[in-house]
Amino acid sequence: MLVIFLGLLFAALTMSTFATLSAGPAHADEVGTDEYDFVLSGNVQFNQEPLEGVLITVEGSGYEASVKTGVDGKWKVGVPEKATYTVSLDEDTLPEGVIVAKGGSTTEAEFGLTKVKAVNFFLGEGVRTTVSFFDQFVNRFVNGLNFGLLLALAAIGLSLIFGTTGLSNFAHAEMITFGALMTLLFSVTLGVPIWLAIIVAIVLSAGLGWSLDAAIWKPLRRKGVGLIPLMIVSIGLSLALRYLFQIFVGGGTSQLPGSGLADMQLGPIRLSAIDLASMGVSIVVLLAVSYFLLRTRIGKATRAVSDNPSLASASGIDVDGVIRIVWVLGGGLAGLSGVLWAYFRPGVSWDMGFQILLLVFAAVTLGGLGTAFGALIGSIIVGLFVELSTLWLPSDLKYVGALVVLILVLLLRPQGILGRKERIG
Repeated sequence: MLVIFLGLLFAALTMSTFATLSAGPAHADEVGTDEYDFVLSGNVQFNQEPLEGVLITVEGSGYEASVKTGVDGKWKVGVPEKATYTVSLDEDTLPEGVIVAKGGSTTEAEFGLTKVKAVNFFLGEGVRTTVSFFDQFVNRFVNGLNFGLLLALAAIGLSLIFGTTGLSNFAHAEMITFGALMTLLFSVTLGVPIWLAIIVAIVLSAGLGWSLDAAIWKPLRRKGVGLIPLMIVSIGLSLALRYLFQIFVGGGTSQLPGSGLADMQLGPIRLSAIDLASMGVSIVVLLAVSYFLLRTRIGKATRAVSDNPSLASASGIDVDGVIRIVWVLGGGLAGLSGVLWAYFRPGVSWDMGFQILLLVFAAVTLGGLGTAFGALIGSIIVGLFVELSTLWLPSDLKYVGALVVLILVLLLRPQGILGRKERIG
């Protein structure tokens, strides 16, 4: 456990160094204006002539929508809340010879006192610069690797919990959210330095794992409650915690200190300092977890309990003690994953863990249920596929594509990549 604690401590220290319109009936050039009160709008013209069919994409706070300009060159996108959104103009949809001459094809939009924010792009004549397929592939490959590594932190904890208890813990999503919320509380609300806030958040997340096991899961295990009822309890616990978070923090999205740093250009790769730190932290912590599982006495006991709890108990291993350690470790890893996810999105919200829960389960199942190293491999595959699939698929379908890959792999190998057949049915 000392190795893991030092890894999480290194993670925290490393991250700290980078640290007025009402909605009317929707038209073809309007999206979301019926559902939401806040509106981003704009007018795309060239030489005072409106440009029709120009694709505009709005992303932020876990929300994404696309719309094309109408015959008058205008567009509107309704958004769920006042937050900072990234508005992008697809230059491939501009007429030939027209480029975004000033301000770039992507801009950040933040609401003021009104419910409407105007976003304008400045167009001119010129030769359009395009990004090659290879450059896009490399950039998204690196982003997918970053996403897969942070998924792995959450997936390994979930997999270890399943391996030692048989529980599919849907409340793991809220353990992810808890880490980000605690970091936000201490760093932004209480003004604690971000490095200390991350350390405190990880410790509290580990404490949450210990508390949930002590208060709920251990008593239920002792009463002999079956796995299906336990899973239903975890779903109810997930809903209760999620909406409890919403009561305290509201439905908006907040940013952690250091979010929104400018990207650095490294050849075809565009990454921020936070992205580089996130990848480095994930690798160090995952190596520490690997050492813990393979080289330490408690780690070997954890693997023994995961393989066969009855045999492990007969061999003198304290099964309840191992399970308690797994819950603490899983909580700490989930908390760190939540911090990294808050920087990757970016933003902290009450349901941010739930947004990636299916991907975490997909990674665990793809790698092999109950195997920590399988969860790591599954997470990398899912993360890469989610990002690379946007080269061919609409961004709205990137998460669906990852689940399709999961189905195909399980059709060929039902136990998962590193799973064993005796675990299935």
